[in-house]
Amino acid sequence: MRILITGGAGFIGSYLVDYYLKTGDEVIAIDNLITGKEENIKHNLDNKNFRFIKCDVCAPPRIEGNIDLILHFASPASPFDYLRYPIETMKTASIGTINMLEIALQNNAKFLLASTSEVYGDPLIHPQVEEYWGNVNPIGVRSVYDEGKRFAEALTIAYHRKYNLKINIVRIFNTYGERMRPGDGRVIPTFIEQALKNEPITIFGDGKQTRSFCYISDLVEGITRLARTDYPLPLNLGNPREFTILELARKIKELCNSNSEFVFKPLPEDDPHRRNPDINKAKKLLNWEPRIELEQGLKFVIEWFKKRLGLDRN
Repeated sequence: MRILITGGAGFIGSYLVDYYLKTGDEVIAIDNLITGKEENIKHNLDNKNFRFIKCDVCAPPRIEGNIDLILHFASPASPFDYLRYPIETMKTASIGTINMLEIALQNNAKFLLASTSEVYGDPLIHPQVEEYWGNVNPIGVRSVYDEGKRFAEALTIAYHRKYNLKINIVRIFNTYGERMRPGDGRVIPTFIEQALKNEPITIFGDGKQTRSFCYISDLVEGITRLARTDYPLPLNLGNPREFTILELARKIKELCNSNSEFVFKPLPEDDPHRRNPDINKAKKLLNWEPRIELEQGLKFVIEWFKKRLGLDRN
């Protein structure tokens, strides 16, 4: 196949580039690099089946030749990033999504949208099933991402209904792995960096809020299985094992052999109190469920961060 991946130099996008190149497909990656990093894809730059285009999905170049599959993963994804780039985040979710849907339509290509568990907001039901409409503050600070992704879902399903475009919509729950940026504000890289440096580990709220953490290889497996189906409705992908933020902090401190202390700060506006996916649909449709346990995945990421931070010398 010939595959277009937006956000292809980002955390998840770069792993999708790796996956499809390994299967022998031709891959074109688009990224404006405001949060993505070219180093995530530099190992593929000499691959004859790979092309990287630095550009914004809101003004994409004309791509010659047919496209078979579009994976739309362009977007700031951490609170630090989308609060820093609020307008860019909303333009990517709206104008960028329309642009990619139009390219899919012109090429009769399959279109897969990367949505998010954030569409559920601070959920009032637990765990979250795909039929739940969510509890989202439409003008809160997180709305640029939450409502942006909700709008992108609405656009995608509208193209499917009007033009019979083949689509997938994946709602991604908290995912972690190597290539996450130090300092990007997400909880796992933040805690690991603080623990490795023996700095105070900052916990927002009382630490009793929960998250469910999926390792990157498990997520990529789920996404690529979904892309091989014609299932057009939103599908949760994530790890259903639930941990409090305080449990996560203790586990990371132990694995890093850290002397860090815990420092508690006020909970940010609209921060979800619980987040856990119901993945029964993914189990039935894709024969998929996560395999990497949190402790195993954290060990991989900690070793990677040690190298990035220059702390792997004995």
